[in-house]
Amino acid sequence: MRPLAFVDLETTGATATIDRITEIGIVEVDEDGTVREWQQLVNPGTRIPPFIEQLTGISNAMVASAPPFEAVAAEALKRLEGRLFIAHNARFDYGFLKQEFKRLDINFRAPVVCTVKLSRALYPEHHRHNLDSLIERHGLIAADRHRALADAQLIHQFWQKIHVDRSSEALASALNKQQAHPSLPPHLDASLLDDLPDSPGVYLFYGENQLPIYIGKAKDLRKRVLSHFSADLRSAKEMALAQQVRRIDWIETAGEIGALLKESALVKALLPTQNRQLRKNDELCTWTLVDEGEGWLRPQLTWARDLDFGLSTACYGLFKNSKEANTVMRELVEAHKLCDMYTGMQPFKAGKPCFGQQIRRCKGTCLGHEAPAKHSMRLMAALIGLKMSAWPFPGPAVIREDDEAHVIDGWRYLGTAKSDEEIAHLLEQGRPQFDRDTFKILSKHIARLQPLPRYSPAHQGKS
Repeated sequence: MRPLAFVDLETTGATATIDRITEIGIVEVDEDGTVREWQQLVNPGTRIPPFIEQLTGISNAMVASAPPFEAVAAEALKRLEGRLFIAHNARFDYGFLKQEFKRLDINFRAPVVCTVKLSRALYPEHHRHNLDSLIERHGLIAADRHRALADAQLIHQFWQKIHVDRSSEALASALNKQQAHPSLPPHLDASLLDDLPDSPGVYLFYGENQLPIYIGKAKDLRKRVLSHFSADLRSAKEMALAQQVRRIDWIETAGEIGALLKESALVKALLPTQNRQLRKNDELCTWTLVDEGEGWLRPQLTWARDLDFGLSTACYGLFKNSKEANTVMRELVEAHKLCDMYTGMQPFKAGKPCFGQQIRRCKGTCLGHEAPAKHSMRLMAALIGLKMSAWPFPGPAVIREDDEAHVIDGWRYLGTAKSDEEIAHLLEQGRPQFDRDTFKILSKHIARLQPLPRYSPAHQGKS
């Protein structure tokens, strides 16, 4: 039997890049069956939230005099090195330890087994596989639930239980399935498999030079990146991309919105050859309505870059160029029997019939048979399906995801900040050009926008 380490951690939260370890519990099992146990409180250097205190029983007072992780790192590493790393929801514990070691410039790697996955593979008839379910199902003895060593002991007990309940063949099959790695191209470093996080973010594929050839976003970076190298790639294009990749970088984000915004911004800035959908578009335009008097509202094609998209300006549709915008307007004019002259589809000539009137499509607004105000009402009804969400604030706003604040102004993404100082710095940089992809992302989350009124006066007029 190879040396084993059954590991459990208590932490200040669920995000390895932000939260910190408060307690480590390790049960070591040597090849000859010798068992050793180690438990260590850790000062996380930050406050433990009240709900975490209540869950684990580890208080801020308990860790106040405990050593920081750097003081116990050598001891932890000694107990883990050369052993099979076994934990319940192992990506969590392994990810936290990797991150803590990384802060000390220690590159920790170990073969990992997740007992959640083992339970699912060996007991598929059951739906729940959390630690409490395993305690009840297998009669495990919990000494002090939600403390690190006690939970590591439970994982060890489960390991012993499955070696009694299941055949060696079934165990070997389940373990081999977990240990099997995706087939990476030979030119990629195999250590990538250990380093990839399972958090949201953006990944960049590089070829032979320093510019990325593809940029993508993911809710789970590890899962998404590895899917590019799976054996069942569906298209020749995907296979060609996988064969070109020589290096991979990634940027973790606090959530999916941040990943979407970062992907869109990076594609437009770096122009990777394999990304077509998110490219910058300088010809983006929309329809607005101009009041010509006497109730006549005339559609006017306006460049999106020139608008604030505020409540004072109603905008209808976003089009990649004027040709697309005019095609859509022409279809609306014909479908709703609107006047070619009063919609700008042909030059206005007082007292003359438009082309639509000559073929009995127009209701005669151009000849005075229909009041301009009534025509304007029919025009607005025709456009209603294209009406865009107006920017709802007089100044900038933020969307918050965990500790990140995405700073937005007039549907323009200014950047992501983690402090008031960083927010202020982003606002001082001015606003980028309006972007359709950013608008599509943000308009789905309009309810999450929070105004920044104290920044608005100084920011007014910047563009």
